[in-house]
Amino acid sequence: MPAPAGTTPSIPISETAEAGKSAPAPAPHTEPASTSETAASAAPQRPGAAPAGFGQAPDFTAHHPPPPGAIPPEPPRYLRASDSAWAVFGRIIAARARQMFDRAGQRITQRTLRIGVSARIFHPEPGAQGLRGKTLQYLEESIAHWVMSRGVIVFMIPTVGHEGMLHPSNIRLRDYAKHLDGLLLQGGADVSPQTYAEVSPRPEWPGDRVRDMYELELLHEFVESGKPVLGVCRGCQLINVAFGGTLYQDIASDVPTAGVHVSEHYDQHRHSVTFPEGSTFATMFPGRREAIVNSIHHQAVKNLGRDLTVEAVSAGDGLIEAVRYRRSPFVVGVQWHPEFHRAGGPEMLDCTPLLDTFLRTARETRF
Repeated sequence: MPAPAGTTPSIPISETAEAGKSAPAPAPHTEPASTSETAASAAPQRPGAAPAGFGQAPDFTAHHPPPPGAIPPEPPRYLRASDSAWAVFGRIIAARARQMFDRAGQRITQRTLRIGVSARIFHPEPGAQGLRGKTLQYLEESIAHWVMSRGVIVFMIPTVGHEGMLHPSNIRLRDYAKHLDGLLLQGGADVSPQTYAEVSPRPEWPGDRVRDMYELELLHEFVESGKPVLGVCRGCQLINVAFGGTLYQDIASDVPTAGVHVSEHYDQHRHSVTFPEGSTFATMFPGRREAIVNSIHHQAVKNLGRDLTVEAVSAGDGLIEAVRYRRSPFVVGVQWHPEFHRAGGPEMLDCTPLLDTFLRTARETRF
């Protein structure tokens, strides 16, 4: 089809190159042209070569208007006719503030979680020398490593100095609740019967009243801060006592029909637990209504504290094995030691979902 009048036909470079090999050079144009234009039109175009006229000086006198529709019908939103200098300045400050808040939010959400673990307390022995004559505070390695296995920094929370002690301090347990993201109450000595207004029938079961007072305050501060708490063994019993519950001081004496919950095999002793229908544990461990856990306790939950729900019970005797406080995002206690389960073998309940739920709540409530 012939090209319209006044236009130059478009020919592909490859076709032009092939034509230059077989066809004679075109006849000179009748209109006068410069020497460079004549040479460019006469020479055959090589494949990949620059187009004719490439590299020549631009013609700044030519008028090249923008195509229709290229210019917006209205000025940009940031250029308002009614804007004053103060209005523009205010929008700049607001944008800078949003940027700062976004960066601060990223630092908070991406910061590694910091979980506090309550201290076990070794009280000084009368007349002992060296470390046995000092108050020691410590945590068990396995509980720290269990939490650290999820990429979390662990801090042991010491008791605080009070007036009259050797080194009094203005630091209080609420300062730890403010700066840490969650609390784990580890196992250890019995909860003292005094803490739930009872008397011990046996002198060898006095419990640790000093630790009770320290951990109850610690628990209270984290609950008041809206931060999660996970109690293990003694920690589960302490959560029950904190909300007005009581304990069986010795399962074998108080519940003769109960199964064996502690033996010389320590963490190798185990039994089955069941998750009640509708409990959060039934959701946390989907497809599991029964599981094997270890058992290292001679005390257990007796009367359930206020606003607590039962999350697991011993399959053989129905003793409470896990509790949850309903009025907080996550305050949960388990009677078993989940930190020992991996070493116990594949038949033991994998408590990673429990730990992950605790840590996820810690991340969500850190604000």
